[in-house]
Amino acid sequence: MLGFLPASVQDYIALGLGLPAADVFGVVSFYSFFTMTPRGKHVIRVCLGTACFVKGAAKIQDKLTDHLHVPVGGTTEDREFSLEAVRCVGACGLAPVVVVDEVTHGQVDPAEIVEIVESYRSVVHEA
Repeated sequence: MLGFLPASVQDYIALGLGLPAADVFGVVSFYSFFTMTPRGKHVIRVCLGTACFVKGAAKIQDKLTDHLHVPVGGTTEDREFSLEAVRCVGACGLAPVVVVDEVTHGQVDPAEIVEIVESYRSVVHEA
């Protein structure tokens, strides 16, 4: 999955580009779409920017941590979902905003967030 760059891969990139490892680490740790640990199949980003926060983003985040049984920054045991808090997604007019993978969900009602997230869950086919 794009974005998963453990320290060993960062060292390899730095060596290949002739850069100090610290420069590569700086990029990986600055941008939210990179991580040093594997993520779930689906990444849920809850915007906590001012507009989203004022319109209830913290309630959405709390509902997701309870439903998924993971803290912000965590990944579910089944590796289906990773939950992240971000400072801004640039969609203030749609506040509160949750981005699942690359799909932006605006004006999210906390009562509907579980249904939204569960719509992304992989379908398990029984034999």
